[in-house]
Amino acid sequence: MPTRDNREIIPGGGFFYDVSLKARLILRLIADRRINPLLKLLPFGSLLYLLFPLDIPGPIDDIPVALIALYLFVELCPPEIVEQHKKQLESIIPGTYRDVNDENQVIEAEFHDVHSEKDQ
Repeated sequence: MPTRDNREIIPGGGFFYDVSLKARLILRLIADRRINPLLKLLPFGSLLYLLFPLDIPGPIDDIPVALIALYLFVELCPPEIVEQHKKQLESIIPGTYRDVNDENQVIEAEFHDVHSEKDQ
């Protein structure tokens, strides 16, 4: 007989999860009215820079410049607002694992054909 496991299902999973979490955090901060509108120009400016890059001589590439601008945006936002959005994004969903093919589970129910009752 399989035993039930009472572990929590914790979201997460590496690089792509972290990137999507950071992107959702930035989008939530942009949509938040408590953030200074001038500060919101940083993400839009970095996107504009990616679309129309300046030819800066030297080893500076376009993507690191945009990533630095996004990092600065999050760092310059009020910390309490950033933490509030992070907690909402990283909330843990409680759940339990169970075997789908559990033969001991019996569901008793009655069958009613809804369509035949409407025709009468």
